[in-house]
Amino acid sequence: MRFSLLLLNLEEYYFEQHTANHIQNKGGQNERKIRGSLKICSKSVIFEPDAISQPIIKIPLRDCIKIGKHGENGSNRHFAKTKSGEISLIFSQVYFIKEHNIVAPYKIERGKMEYVFELDVSGKVEDVVETLLQLHRASCLDKLGDQTAMITAILQSRLARTSFDKNRFQSVSEKLHMECKAEMVTPLVTNPGHVCITDTNLYFQPLNGYPKPVVQITLQDVRRIYKRRHGLMPLGLEVFCTEDDLCSDIYLKFYEPQDRDDLYFYIATYLEHHVAERTAESYMLQWQRGHLSNYQYLLHLNNLADRSCNDLSQYPVFPWIISDYCSAELDLSNPGTFRDLSRPVGALNKERLERLLARYQEMPEPKFMYGSHYSSPGYVLFYLVRIAPEYMLCLQNGRFDNADRMFNSIGETWKNCLDGATDFKELIPEFYGDDVSFLVNNLKLDLGKRQGGQMVDDVELPPWARSPEDFLQKSKDALESNYVSEHLHEWIDLIFGYKQKGSDAVGAHNVFHPLTYEGGVDLNSIEDPDEKVAMLTQILEFGQTPKQLFVTPHPRRITPKFKNFSQTYSHNAPMADSPGEESFEDLTEESKTLAWNNIAKLQLHDQHKIHKEAVTGIAVSCNGSSVFTTSQDSTLKMFSKESKMLQRSISFSNMALSSCLLLPGDATVISSSWDNNVYFYSIAFARRQDTLMGHDDAVSKICWHDNRLYSASWDSTVKVWSGVPAEMTCTRRQRFDMLAELEHDVSVDTISLNAASTLLVSGTKEGTVNIWDLTTATMLHQIPCHSGTVCDTAFSPDSRHVLSTGEDGCLNVIDVQTGMLISSMTSDEPQRCFIWDGNSVLSGSQSGELLVWDLLGGKISERIQGHTGAVTCIWMNEQCSSIITGGEDRQIMFWKLQY
Repeated sequence: MRFSLLLLNLEEYYFEQHTANHIQNKGGQNERKIRGSLKICSKSVIFEPDAISQPIIKIPLRDCIKIGKHGENGSNRHFAKTKSGEISLIFSQVYFIKEHNIVAPYKIERGKMEYVFELDVSGKVEDVVETLLQLHRASCLDKLGDQTAMITAILQSRLARTSFDKNRFQSVSEKLHMECKAEMVTPLVTNPGHVCITDTNLYFQPLNGYPKPVVQITLQDVRRIYKRRHGLMPLGLEVFCTEDDLCSDIYLKFYEPQDRDDLYFYIATYLEHHVAERTAESYMLQWQRGHLSNYQYLLHLNNLADRSCNDLSQYPVFPWIISDYCSAELDLSNPGTFRDLSRPVGALNKERLERLLARYQEMPEPKFMYGSHYSSPGYVLFYLVRIAPEYMLCLQNGRFDNADRMFNSIGETWKNCLDGATDFKELIPEFYGDDVSFLVNNLKLDLGKRQGGQMVDDVELPPWARSPEDFLQKSKDALESNYVSEHLHEWIDLIFGYKQKGSDAVGAHNVFHPLTYEGGVDLNSIEDPDEKVAMLTQILEFGQTPKQLFVTPHPRRITPKFKNFSQTYSHNAPMADSPGEESFEDLTEESKTLAWNNIAKLQLHDQHKIHKEAVTGIAVSCNGSSVFTTSQDSTLKMFSKESKMLQRSISFSNMALSSCLLLPGDATVISSSWDNNVYFYSIAFARRQDTLMGHDDAVSKICWHDNRLYSASWDSTVKVWSGVPAEMTCTRRQRFDMLAELEHDVSVDTISLNAASTLLVSGTKEGTVNIWDLTTATMLHQIPCHSGTVCDTAFSPDSRHVLSTGEDGCLNVIDVQTGMLISSMTSDEPQRCFIWDGNSVLSGSQSGELLVWDLLGGKISERIQGHTGAVTCIWMNEQCSSIITGGEDRQIMFWKLQY
């Protein structure tokens, strides 16, 4: 089949087709009929001959002068009664495409001419002529907005008159969940039809039956689904049936956000039982620890940031890595071989940057540094023209680019990105893949002749690449090299992270046109339909900045004894540990042991008084730069460790806040309050996102693991809630379902979870420690072991023991399996909070001292001067190298281990 939707104009729809003959020289001596099919599209009529030697004919409707049944005009009028199955088109311009099935620039013929098409089913002529006249009226409207509105109305009425054909279900027993109208999206093209989801399959049935009557995806095969912004609207949904593939199995665009969200909910509910939810943070941790290659990590970030191979305006973006395209050998051990990943392409050349900055300074608001983007449909097709020539022809109205502006040489392209006045483009994933065909003119396309006289053919490779395969292999080796592993986080900050917007973007010379950013324009607020269509076209063709995934600096990769990925890695294979080398886990464990052995050498590094009352909770972002604290002064504060400045102060109610924690992803802080509520605060949007009114008395402590919230209260309960943060579900409000209620006799002052979140320990006002099995929500042990309130509890890392401290000054160790008290130590004052590794304990006492306990020796081994009032809360980072304490003296103190 030679016809493809790429023969249509952008934003054009293909409605229906009819078997027909094209009658040449109608009524003349050498009249002949060419068999084929006539396709009715929203802006053109296309005739595809059966014989591939004949060109496909495309007649734009706006160039039509007259449309009607043949023989309806003038002297022939009385013949019209005869059942003529012929349609006549009189027009001023026609395109000839793919003659002899060769992909080449379209040939155009201009001048007044008439074509006659004879339909096989003559009874359909009236309807077809009626449709063509209606579409012709739409094409001839002056304003683009009016054209779009009229064509949309025609499309919607066609969709409303049809529905999904249930005979297409795979099995009679399938249960229908929902059906709605939608479009299937492929690059540059959308195809309208009906979507249907049952208990086992997802179906799409195109209105026009093209490319096949129904597309089916078995839900059991689905591995990942993403909500997508399509044309800046929250209407897209993309479904993947593989874990690491670049291309999805189907991309759908809905007419209503609610339809999209409902379908997402059905698939997500189905997947809950099969596939783990993936977030930027979970991928980040896997990457940091070496479980994902740099290539895989970038692929996942692109996916999470709305980049898709089906949307050329948001195609996955990958960095230029290598800066040496001249040497005969590529030296990956030399840092000079690599591009500076901390700068955007536009800032790599100092002289050019100075010129751009001078222009930027003089520019009126809104200012931007770069007049073009690093990723746009034109740039993607610049790289892919040899494998996707029809896309280039579709985007450029049937023409290839000027031969000298084509992708002719890798070195030349890099040089232009470095020196060109308007060229700041990055790369695409294909540069780090396995398929060389985008570098080779396998289709023998005629891409034109350059000024020097040579034809555009294969891409010229750098001297160090022996072949296209060798070029890709070396590019992959470079991407997985130690240098890139140590610096990739800097590029992620620019493209997906905190340097993407605001003052950090200005400081990094990373400011693009305001229209390229998510939320840069609200299309719904534009009343004028013309302006709206023009704005959307401009945005889609100019390029879009990815959705921002991180709002704080991205941590660097953990690279001790770093393995060179390229040797042990294929893109999709998990990395095997080579014998004799410790895994990252071993190294992390080693550094933790070392830290705890030196815990007594803790030194005060910095201190700040940021609250008006006692500090009650501390939470810290993944990279350690932002510290969140709660206090009895009823505020949640956000403090920057770098600038040593208070960045935000948030008040939810006038009652004390009792604890806080950060959700994975560092986008949301949760605080518990004495006003019986739990508050969710969005860092990115700087607003309260949600409130959980879950208790009848003060909430004393909260924990979070795996989309579950655990809240302890003075109302004598601990409640377990399932809650997906609002930003993950794209809803303003969060849904909370109470999964379990753990009843106590008296108020609960503290709780904590074991590492796997299968067990919970609670401490009460009357000195009882309770151990609960969360899988069954039953109490395993109740141990009355303190003579006053239990201040703090925690499991050992291996979950075998629980440590508790109380107002009575006791430290008690309990065996989890038997519930027995196996050791007890006392101090002369209450120990309000602590951290421990199973052997050593660092506790915060009523007097403000930090005490180091040796559990095996049964003694206090060190006293460290700290706060001037009781130490109320304590936080330690994962590497155990940095500690923060909060106290009744309203201070937070930063401690460092000095080995």
